[in-house]
Amino acid sequence: MKEFQLKLWVALILLSMSLFLSIGMAKNANPHLEIKTGADRSEQYLPRLKGKRVGVLVNPTSRTQGQHLVDFLVGKGINVALIFAPEHGFRGEHGAGEMVKDNRDSTTGIEIISLHGKTKRPLQKYLEQLDILLFDIQDVGVRYYTYISSMHYFMQTCATNNIPLIVLDRPNPNGDYIAGPILDLAFQSFVGMHQIPVVHGLTVAELAMMIQGEGWLETENTCELHIVANKNYHHGMQYSLPVKPSPNLPNDRSIRLYPSLGFFEATPVSVGRGSELPFQVLGYPNRNMGDFQFTPGKIRGSWKELNHADELLYGEDLSIKHENDDKVQNLSKMNLSLLVNWHQKFKANGLELITRPKFLAKLSGSNKLSKWLKMGLDAKQIEKRWHKGLLKYKTLREKYLIYPDSDYMKGFK
Repeated sequence: MKEFQLKLWVALILLSMSLFLSIGMAKNANPHLEIKTGADRSEQYLPRLKGKRVGVLVNPTSRTQGQHLVDFLVGKGINVALIFAPEHGFRGEHGAGEMVKDNRDSTTGIEIISLHGKTKRPLQKYLEQLDILLFDIQDVGVRYYTYISSMHYFMQTCATNNIPLIVLDRPNPNGDYIAGPILDLAFQSFVGMHQIPVVHGLTVAELAMMIQGEGWLETENTCELHIVANKNYHHGMQYSLPVKPSPNLPNDRSIRLYPSLGFFEATPVSVGRGSELPFQVLGYPNRNMGDFQFTPGKIRGSWKELNHADELLYGEDLSIKHENDDKVQNLSKMNLSLLVNWHQKFKANGLELITRPKFLAKLSGSNKLSKWLKMGLDAKQIEKRWHKGLLKYKTLREKYLIYPDSDYMKGFK
């Protein structure tokens, strides 16, 4: 145990040295200056990559200076030896939960290894071809968004095999607040690996530091972690993503609604996959569910049989119509009232809302949410039961913040 603590202490010293130049200006973010992502700050990471065999975990959001990061690195003479692809694939062409196969990039000819297929972590035979790994993926700050799980396994691979890892940070579009239950490790899965709330309020780099600092990697070794921070960013900023992070989160509204609507993936209610408004509408083939109507098309991936393709659905439209609309304001952060209201509507119609209780337990991080809904608790009563855990997490989160916090979090108590 003492040896592990010593290794962790040394790793944190190295991380602090790596962060010194990268983070220096992040603490004094100027809201009037353009945000520069970690990828945009190439002077911080190109020297580490020169002359090395590089493996990258990237997707369509991995962009800098008007081009994909892989194309940028190759253009700078960096030897990108392997590309690792997360859920949705390297080019983002796969549906949610759909298996991604190994292939080769048609532009660069570089081999692409799937981390969302037969395995979710790099195999030893690939690691032998690499000297350093790099992670650059846009996250949305929600525990069940699986890119952070892929990052966890990437970090664990680095720790086990003594390979350095560079994390290029990006702003969190839901980084101004925290919400939801803390994960119970008895319900740990790929859609929830860490003891953090559903909305965790961290960038990927801050979360990587927490994973390392809290000893959450399943190895006694530590990861040689190098962070390239954002510049001119703080947690209170509204950040509009230049590239959609996944096929069904096409805009700012869907990203802000995602924490509230994600739980509906454990129900027969459509969240708009296959429509023009994914994660901005709710619908079910029953006229009693609402006045708004839409008909989703066919989709690929895990939800293709649960999406009511080509059926007329009734429900509600949550997309922005008027900025002063009370519904818009109330749903700017995670709000459990939607799930509670739909549970009541289904019950009134003799229907069961939670048809995949085991999956809801994975999404929410425990089996308590289903029980509380059946007990008839309202949203405020349920959220009150999470509050103590959030206060404890707030203290933990503060240890790993790179950037100034939001006013909301400063007043959270």
